[in-house]
Amino acid sequence: MKSCNDYRLPSLDALLAFQTAAQLKSFERAAQALSLTASALRKRIAGLEQLLGLALFDRQGGTLALTAQGQMYLEQLTPVLTQLIAIPVHQRPAQRKQRLTLSCPPTFARQILIPRLAEHSQQYPDIDLEIQLSAPMSGTEAPLRDIQVSGDSATVEPQHRLLDELLQPLAAPGLLSRYPGIRLPQELACLPLMRSPLEPWQPWFQQAHLALSEPDQGPSLLDLGMMLEAAANAQGVVLARPSLARDWLESGRLVAVGNVRSAPSYHYQLHMHQRSEAAQAFSHWLTQICHEAVEHGQRYLSDPHQGKSGSPDGKNFPR
Repeated sequence: MKSCNDYRLPSLDALLAFQTAAQLKSFERAAQALSLTASALRKRIAGLEQLLGLALFDRQGGTLALTAQGQMYLEQLTPVLTQLIAIPVHQRPAQRKQRLTLSCPPTFARQILIPRLAEHSQQYPDIDLEIQLSAPMSGTEAPLRDIQVSGDSATVEPQHRLLDELLQPLAAPGLLSRYPGIRLPQELACLPLMRSPLEPWQPWFQQAHLALSEPDQGPSLLDLGMMLEAAANAQGVVLARPSLARDWLESGRLVAVGNVRSAPSYHYQLHMHQRSEAAQAFSHWLTQICHEAVEHGQRYLSDPHQGKSGSPDGKNFPR
């Protein structure tokens, strides 16, 4: 058996500093997460690099990235630190809950997640959930979280879709009253159509057998919640998921325009970056409430007493 003198063991503080900086890709954010000054964190990492005789980070170009040796060391180190951190007596009493970080798009958070959070807290009192918002189609790499919900995935297998439903045109009753004689769906383009790269109209046009081009006028909004609110204020027809529009449908501020529906171009998908009992429990819970949200949204389209569907002249689109 080797003696203790045969090993070069760095301090746990230095290892945690390295792992946190590698995950957050920023010395400043890592220092904040560990309640350190940026200078103290840099000293810990510099000491670790000197002890190992390795350059763990590439600091050129204004960005913080792991070297090949740093990436290999992180992969070897992470499971060891995970085991050490998971030992209950190593944690402060206030930290013995399982902390879970989640990032998701803002409309998904507001319409799906936030209304049910109290239920999650009651069902899983030992999970401390931290929610951060992400921007869809931003083109920037978000910091690594335990769980990420993305809403801009073009190819997702049906069994992995969080909100597996069809898109429905929705509009404010006040907007539809301005077009009493319009024939639908043939003259849908006469209505102002709201634009978003997340919900293009072209698949719906094809489903309705309309040879129309994608709308090119009017504001283009990336946030789906803003689109729904703008449509509720009679600014145009929005193509949306009923599950995300339930608040507006329930209040009657939005109603379904006909009954032709189309498959979404993009889907919501859950990515589990850090597997744990807390992450698996939350993923199961989130999948279930998404399924219930889809069923709830469909009731507003099929039940005449919960949101009125139909065209302004009383004639529905053909199925």
